[in-house]
Amino acid sequence: MDDMLLRLDNVSKHFGGLKAVDEVSFSLGRGEILGLIGPNGAGKTTCFNLVSGVYAPTSGKIFFEGASTGGFPPHRMAALGVGRTFQVVKPFATLSVLRNVMVALGQRRYGAVLSSFARWETPALRKEATALLEEVGIADLAEAPSGKLPLGNQRRLELARALALKPKLLLLDETFSGLRHEEVALLSRLVLDVRSKGIAVLLIEHNMKVAMGLSDRLVVLDHGRLLAEGSAEDVRSNPRVVEAYLGKGASSHAS
Repeated sequence: MDDMLLRLDNVSKHFGGLKAVDEVSFSLGRGEILGLIGPNGAGKTTCFNLVSGVYAPTSGKIFFEGASTGGFPPHRMAALGVGRTFQVVKPFATLSVLRNVMVALGQRRYGAVLSSFARWETPALRKEATALLEEVGIADLAEAPSGKLPLGNQRRLELARALALKPKLLLLDETFSGLRHEEVALLSRLVLDVRSKGIAVLLIEHNMKVAMGLSDRLVVLDHGRLLAEGSAEDVRSNPRVVEAYLGKGASSHAS
């Protein structure tokens, strides 16, 4: 089996005259953490939306496990093994933490008419949801209303919901945004635990210390185009990357 789980080949997404993503190519291996970074407006979230099925490519090909998936809708990508978190966390606020995860676990039955009418709140499902909450460290909050959780715990709940899909690829969109230092450290350990289970991770992150510390490789976008790709050290020392983040003239001061 191909070790490349995800591959983008010259993928573009245009919105009228705006080239949000412009002939971008990169790949992600099984069990790898790949950081997708770049200045605001670089095309990072559009890339996520292309991979997860929110958008269909204007041109180019997307392959998941060797099969062409460009244009597949989000529910089909989820069924194939693509889980995702979002920059703005939106749990089912009136449901408990446990029931939020149970709803995510129910995804596997939504595509079948008969199973969708079956009783969904079973002891087995509660046990599975509780195990996921234990995995992310918030099992003690199982019965709390999810809408009243602080941001750090909401991020962990969202991770549990994404893991409920049993993903092969996990897309993390600004998961560390707005968190305190200790929350960042805890969530970083959780992401590494996810990778240790063989799940690949593609993450968007503005915190460069986090992105460079977690990622095996980094892909840098700027104005929708691939600017650089490589290890954290390669990217950190790339004058084009420094210039994109800090402006012209900054590259001459890069160490």
